[in-house]
Amino acid sequence: MIRDVRIQSVADLLPLLTEQEYRQDLDRNRSSYLYRGMPNVDYKMVTSLRRNCKHLQKDLELAILQNFAKYAIREDPNVSRNIWQCMITGQHNGLPTRLLDWSQSPLVGLHFAMTEENLENMEEHDAVVWRIDMQELYGILPERYQTAVNRLQSTIFNIKTMASITESLEQYDRDMKDQAMVIIEPPSTSDRIINQYSFFSIVPTAMSDIEGFLNQRTEHTVRYIIDRHLRWRVRDMLDQLNMSERIIYPGLGGLSKWIARHYYVK
Repeated sequence: MIRDVRIQSVADLLPLLTEQEYRQDLDRNRSSYLYRGMPNVDYKMVTSLRRNCKHLQKDLELAILQNFAKYAIREDPNVSRNIWQCMITGQHNGLPTRLLDWSQSPLVGLHFAMTEENLENMEEHDAVVWRIDMQELYGILPERYQTAVNRLQSTIFNIKTMASITESLEQYDRDMKDQAMVIIEPPSTSDRIINQYSFFSIVPTAMSDIEGFLNQRTEHTVRYIIDRHLRWRVRDMLDQLNMSERIIYPGLGGLSKWIARHYYVK
């Protein structure tokens, strides 16, 4: 089930920022949680592929990936290595894919929740940071997926592991149905991926209601709902912590976004 936690003060953010379980075997604190920030609590989690192609997602997905690989190979010779490499590279460059972005950093999640295309809307609606548990989602995967990643002494999938299980989108959809999804860590091919501490969920075609899946199949999912009147305060706090567009999007584009917002007149 999904648990809602309401954030109405900066102090209320502390549990979100310190969710690490003590591991006696390591004598360290570790977290298996991932975060996804959204500027409007009413927004649904929808992949860019479903938003772009709607009911024809299944029919058009392979053509989208094949055309991307065909034209992108000049810039990235590895793009056609396997379907998962192609998908992640495409997602990173704005291609419609079935991937959904997550971060292991709650600060990154908060950044995206505290950011609007139109800053006039900052106090118009509550924002949200979703939290999911990688360990919990791993536990409901088909057995052969768990076995494959266990060989690496890990519960985190990568491109190589996924390619060893299946390079077929049809097979993946048959394996997952609408009952499970893989969390994959992308290769560190860019500063953006590194700085955002990126992970992706590979959403099966049959999973048209991601929130419904999380509500029915998980116990550790949380929605941190940030009060709309707190958003500017949290936004300013994140900037002081150096969590801004210039870190999230390294380069002149991110720098320009940060400067524009820094000098925005309310």
